[in-house]
Amino acid sequence: MKNLYILVSFLVTMSTFQVSAQSDETTKATKKQGTFLGLTKPLRELPQIHDESSAVYYNDEAKVRKNRVRPEHVDTTALPKKYDPLAYKLKTKAPGPAERFRGEVNLIENFDGMDGAFPPDPSGAVSENYYVQAVNTAYRVYNKDGSPATGVIQLSDLWPGSSNSGDPIVMYDRHAERFVVTQFQTGSNEILLAVSETSDPTGAYYAYSFSFSTFPDYPKYSVWSDGYYMTSNTSGKDVVAFEREKMLVGDPSASMISMNLPSYTSQYGFRSVLPADADGDLPPYGTPISMFLFQDDGWSTSIFSDHIKVLKMEIDWNNPNSSSITVDQEIDTAPFNAVFTNSWDDIEQKNTNQRLDAIASVFNYRAQYLKWPTYNTVLLCNVVDLDNNNVAGIRWYELRQDDDNSNWTIHQQGTYAITDGNSRFLGSIAMDYNGHIGMGYSVSGPTEYPGLAATGRLANDPLGEFTFTETWAKKGEIYQSNANRYGDYSHMSLSPNGQEFWFTGEYIGDGGPIGANGVRKTRIFSFNLQEQVSVENEEGSKDPTLVIIQNDDQIKVEGNNLPTADEMYIDLFEISGKLIERQSKKSTEGTIITSFDKSKLTPGIYLVRLGKESFMRVEKIVVQ
Repeated sequence: MKNLYILVSFLVTMSTFQVSAQSDETTKATKKQGTFLGLTKPLRELPQIHDESSAVYYNDEAKVRKNRVRPEHVDTTALPKKYDPLAYKLKTKAPGPAERFRGEVNLIENFDGMDGAFPPDPSGAVSENYYVQAVNTAYRVYNKDGSPATGVIQLSDLWPGSSNSGDPIVMYDRHAERFVVTQFQTGSNEILLAVSETSDPTGAYYAYSFSFSTFPDYPKYSVWSDGYYMTSNTSGKDVVAFEREKMLVGDPSASMISMNLPSYTSQYGFRSVLPADADGDLPPYGTPISMFLFQDDGWSTSIFSDHIKVLKMEIDWNNPNSSSITVDQEIDTAPFNAVFTNSWDDIEQKNTNQRLDAIASVFNYRAQYLKWPTYNTVLLCNVVDLDNNNVAGIRWYELRQDDDNSNWTIHQQGTYAITDGNSRFLGSIAMDYNGHIGMGYSVSGPTEYPGLAATGRLANDPLGEFTFTETWAKKGEIYQSNANRYGDYSHMSLSPNGQEFWFTGEYIGDGGPIGANGVRKTRIFSFNLQEQVSVENEEGSKDPTLVIIQNDDQIKVEGNNLPTADEMYIDLFEISGKLIERQSKKSTEGTIITSFDKSKLTPGIYLVRLGKESFMRVEKIVVQ
C-alpha cells in the first residue's frame, strides 16, 4: 500500500501541502549577547605564510564525526526500488538526457587554492575585486585574476586566544559590501564570526564569539535581512540568528537568538537544515526565513514518501519570546535513494579499495535564494545513490515561491549523472541573474581519481536537465588512502553583478615520494554562462545593461539591449528590501527609459532593479 501511495502521488502531482499536525508547533527562543573581541589588526598585518609548501594544516575537525549519524535503509518497500527515475530511463543503463547538446563550460579563472587539513572543507566568496577562501585551518585573499592578495593566514590569528578548530565558512554580504569569516571551537563550544570593517577583505574585522551549551557541529550560514542565520548539528539550540545590523558596525552589544528545531519524523540524528541565503535583493525586513531538509522514505516506515521539508523561522529582536520556528510544508519529490553504506565507505576511487564518504542525507551548502520581480527561487542539491550500488549522482531542485508569504513548489528537479560508472557528489549549485544555473562538484570512480568538474544549463533549456558537457576544472592525480573522510562541503558563490559563478572544492593531488597517500588540495574556478550565450548569438549582439543617473530631483533609469520586448518591471528598493515604487513598461527596440522621483527619499543606499522572469539587472545608488 505504501508503494501504491507513493506512485500515485508522484504520477499525479508533485504536491505541496501544509503540515497541519505540526504547523502550530513552536520552540522557546533564547536571546544571548555575544562577546565582542574588538577590531582586529588589518589582515595584511597579521602573520602570513607566502610559501605554501611551508604551511602546516592541523585542526580538531576530524574528531567530531561521531556527531554525524549515518542513516540506515530500514524500509524495504521504499522507492525507488533500484534506479533513480530522473537519471535512468526504463531502468536501463542509459541516463537521461540521452545527449547533451551544448559544449563545455568556458572556465575564466582556474587555479589552486590552499591545501588544507584533513579534510580541507573549502569555502569561498567573491566580491567585485577579491575572492576569499577558507579551509581547515587557514584563509587567504586572492585578487580575481587568481594572484594572491595576502599570504596564508591561520584562522586562529583572526580571533585572539582562539584555536584552529575548523569548519570555516566565508560569506560576502553584497548588500552591505562586507566579508564574513567564521569557524567553530571544539573545546569551548563557541562559534566565532568576523565581519570586515569595509569592503576590503585585507583590512580590519569586527571579531565576535558566541557560546553554546553543546558543541555546534557542521555549522551552515546565510545572509538574510534581519540577521546572519546559522544551523548546526547539535542536541539543542540548533538554529540561530546573529544580530547582523550591530555586527556590521562593530557594536559590542550584538546578540544572538537561538531556538531548538521543531520535532519532525525520523531525521535519524543528523540534525542539519539549510537556511535560505539571499544572493540578490534582500527580502523586506521581518520576512520569515525558510530552511530546508529532505527525508528519504527508506529511513523509516513512518515516512510515506520522499520529500523536502520546509521550516519557517521568524525572529523579533525587540521581543525575542515572540520568535518562532515551525514546520511549514512538505513537498513531495520524485523518488530518490539517499542511503549509501553504514560505514562512510561510499564512493569508489580508481586503483584502490579505499572508498570516500559521500556526505549523504543532507542538502549540500548553499540554499541559494534569489528574489525576482514576480517570484522567489531557491536552489538545492544533494547526493543520491543512482542504482542501489553506491554509484552517486546529484539530485537538484529549483523551488519557486509566488511571493514572500506563499508556499514553495518544485519548478524543476533532476538527477545529474553520466554513464561512465563514476560518481558525482559534493555538489554546490546556484542561479545567475539571467536564470542560468551552474553547478560544481566532485568526481571519483573506477576510472577517475577524486577531481573537480562543472556543468550548467541556460534559462530556457528543457526543465530538469543540465545541458553543458561535463567540464573538468582539475582531474585527480592519485587516490586518497588509509581514510574515507573527504571534504564535508564545497561552495558555489555568485559575483555581485550576478553574472559569474565562483566555485571551490577539494581534489587529490599527487603525493610525490609518498605516492598513493596523495595530497589534499583545493581548486578555485569561475565561469560566466551569459558570456557563452552572447558568443552563440548573432555577431554584433550586446549584453543587457542598466544605467542609473541621478540629479537633484530624479533617479533616471535606462536599460539597453534587453532580451525581450515583453513588459518588464522597474523597481526602487530600500537596501533593507522594502519596495518603494514599482513601474511596468515594454521595451522599444530593446530599450526602456524611465525615472523615479527622489524628492521624498531620505539620504541612504537604494537599489534599482529591472527585470522579468529569468532576467534581472540590479544597480545600487547612494542618495545624498
